[in-house]
Amino acid sequence: MDSDPRIAEALAGVSAATLTTILLKKGLRNVWMRGTRPIKAGQERRVGRAFTLRFVPAREDLATPESWSSPRSTRAAIESMPEGCIAVVDAMGVTDAGIFGDILCARMKKRGAAGLVTDGVVRDVAGVLATNLPVWCSGIAAPPSVAGLTFVGWQEPIGCGGVAVFPDDLVVADDDGAVVVPAKLVEEVLSTAPEQERMEAWIMEEVDRGIPLPGLYPMNAETKARYEAAKKKG
Repeated sequence: MDSDPRIAEALAGVSAATLTTILLKKGLRNVWMRGTRPIKAGQERRVGRAFTLRFVPAREDLATPESWSSPRSTRAAIESMPEGCIAVVDAMGVTDAGIFGDILCARMKKRGAAGLVTDGVVRDVAGVLATNLPVWCSGIAAPPSVAGLTFVGWQEPIGCGGVAVFPDDLVVADDDGAVVVPAKLVEEVLSTAPEQERMEAWIMEEVDRGIPLPGLYPMNAETKARYEAAKKKG
């Protein structure tokens, strides 16, 4: 989870879907990273600060197995990851070259990374699953990253799944995919997100009771009054 227990606790019951609604109300429409699907069903949700990594198209003189030993490599980036971060990797949506395999994912897990989010794919899927590192990606591919990508750096602004992600933005990932909360909006979101979840849970109870949607979702003044009364009753 996030390295700040306060943030993790506040967002423990807040879904990625709810966050997109909250951010939409603040004018942010493009916060859900396309192609970020959980690698397995029932994967534990994660909340963490973004640690960004970026690939560009492969260039034959740079995208080589020898590059894995370079000071500017995915290996070096992983060794810079702080505990509790979520690695967010810009792979430009390339789906025929796996950005990370089992060994790199195992090292991330050992360093305490909370998860991996990418618009690309991973390789060595059986081994990746065995590491128990939560992964959100676009699929699986056997070839290594250098077959289609050149790694160029980390901890700089990236685009992942068509979304701008900056280092230390907050990332929430669950069964609906991964959402980014801009760093400067985190405190504001923390103050509103739990209430949004409570309100929607109450609305679901009303739907179960057979209450029609008009005036319920969204709430009119009468429904808001009933909701506030229900909250006071506990």
